[in-house]
Amino acid sequence: MPYYIGDVIKDEKRMVARTAEQHKKRGVDVKLNTRVDEIDTDKGVVRLSDDTTMPYDYLVMGTGGNAFLPGIPGQDLEGVFTLKTLTDAIRMKTYIHEKRCRKAIILGAGFVALEMSEAMRTLGIDTLIVYRGALPARRWDSEFSEAILEEMNTNKVTFVPHTKPVAIERGRGFLLRLITGEGEMEADIILIALGVSPNIKLAEDIGLQIGETGAIQVDPSQRTSREEVYAVGDCCEAYHRVSKKWLHFPLGDVANKQGRVAGQNVGGSSMTFPGIVGSQSFKLFNLEIAATGLDEEEAAASGYDPVSNIIWGNPIAASLAASLPGLRKLGLKLVADKSTGKLLGAQAVGTENVVSRINALSVALWAGMDLDEIGYLDFAYAPPFSGAWDPIHTAAQILKRKL
Repeated sequence: MPYYIGDVIKDEKRMVARTAEQHKKRGVDVKLNTRVDEIDTDKGVVRLSDDTTMPYDYLVMGTGGNAFLPGIPGQDLEGVFTLKTLTDAIRMKTYIHEKRCRKAIILGAGFVALEMSEAMRTLGIDTLIVYRGALPARRWDSEFSEAILEEMNTNKVTFVPHTKPVAIERGRGFLLRLITGEGEMEADIILIALGVSPNIKLAEDIGLQIGETGAIQVDPSQRTSREEVYAVGDCCEAYHRVSKKWLHFPLGDVANKQGRVAGQNVGGSSMTFPGIVGSQSFKLFNLEIAATGLDEEEAAASGYDPVSNIIWGNPIAASLAASLPGLRKLGLKLVADKSTGKLLGAQAVGTENVVSRINALSVALWAGMDLDEIGYLDFAYAPPFSGAWDPIHTAAQILKRKL
């Protein structure tokens, strides 16, 4: 959606995977602009907002997530947005053009907030990110967050750390004013990008078991605590193969896979969702940023004895890099278990070939590989892509020596 708002994607229709008409051709009836108000599990019926009812034998809940709001006065004013659905994106893009927005404030510093800062700058809008913490992208190591902050500064995104929003009011020189504990700032548009929480109201209403994360508890088949009810996507938990815990990990690719598993089981087949290793990536101007698995704190909480190391290098062969224009850099962090040498997680930041390396390390995590195995993986080698020893090899071998 940030790429639609930033005009990289011009037509919102390209954001729709399948229309209601396309679903209908495949035998799926879609009711738009209709809300489920109540579920009667005794009768196997859902009551809809248009005063009709629908019976069911199986029920799949994909109620998604709710955007976190700071709970401050003025958060519902015109010009204050959250970005959760395509409708949100269309409203936001329309507002930006109709109001000829000159300045934006983004509350939060996660990957959606950072992607949106690029979208705003692409549109020529002055952009401030306001955050309670010290550095953006808190999932990543502080050394990588510093590199992300440097990229923001280079592209004229102002980062305001250690700042708590208190209220939003109408502005004077601009349309809105944000009141914080550190002072006031004005903008024409404010985006609240503080993350999401699982939407579990209907699940709670029918007594479904809720996990420790606050999301709906499911088994590997996506079945809930009621045999005839399944849950998928941002409203439910997913099993993490490294931490061995059920987590709330609200990402679209996870939701797609869970939806397919539930559909197969409802349709009469037998299928389980094998879990996740927590892979995630985003782009910020000229940086690729990606991570998979656990960081040190998460690893320790999961019973491991974590050891980590960061290397910085060139993503392509040194002999070729010297002859090519432009700065190319790659930072790669590995986290491993001290007693077993097993890989527990990885993070990377750089100008190119970052996501591909994290994807390779995600597969290594999935397979339960240790540093010895990773240090000698058989990668496709050519100077335009890496040296004979890839940064993954080097990072694994260096960390192995620290065990």
